[in-house]
Amino acid sequence: MGATGSGKTTFINLASGSNLRVGRGLQSCTSIVQVAQPFELDGRAVTLIDTPGFDDTTRSDTDVLRMIATFLATRKYEGGKQLAGVIYLHRISDFRMGGISTRNFKMFRQLCGESSLKNVVILTNMWGEVSREVGEAREDELASKDMFFKPVLDKGGQLFRHDNTQKAAHTVLRQIMENHPIALQIQRELVDQKKQISETAAGEELNRELMTQIRKHRDEMRSLQEEMRGLSYTFFVEITHW
Repeated sequence: MGATGSGKTTFINLASGSNLRVGRGLQSCTSIVQVAQPFELDGRAVTLIDTPGFDDTTRSDTDVLRMIATFLATRKYEGGKQLAGVIYLHRISDFRMGGISTRNFKMFRQLCGESSLKNVVILTNMWGEVSREVGEAREDELASKDMFFKPVLDKGGQLFRHDNTQKAAHTVLRQIMENHPIALQIQRELVDQKKQISETAAGEELNRELMTQIRKHRDEMRSLQEEMRGLSYTFFVEITHW
């Protein structure tokens, strides 16, 4: 998982030898959940699952959450399969972790649930696009602040760097292969607790974010209307005076 353009599909192709379509333009490419062909690593079969980002250019966050949740619940959990781990990719080349990235990570945490965070790997990539000093400074900030990755790391999640080689990708996967598989929170909520997607923790987080955006939009519109009324009054007075 991760934001659009964070390199999820590229990582999967590199690790598995697959040929999933990779986006090269400004629009997101992965608009559906994709499953790579299983491959063998250290004598074990590994299957990687690619998901669209919550900031997809063609689908709403609601549609993306529904798609991911349905896949995880029906194709995996109900079929008796559990994930050994989840990789969250983040571009270390990003100047800042803005509102969209922060919101995406909140959604990710709620989707996984507190008990599953120990099986999460946060993988920073695109180190070649920044100097070592800048990259390490950003990494330290991401790992030490509560608004970024610290809550996941405090629960046992791990932070790795990816240098865009198959060897590095396999190192991450070997770490995950040692995990005891645990169901994600959204899988338990949908299947065991029979909740609707909007009632899950991830769904509630999405609703909170949407309501925040609606309130912000209303406030901005109100301020703009008041500003326009002020301008209209000033224009009328100036014309009348002339």
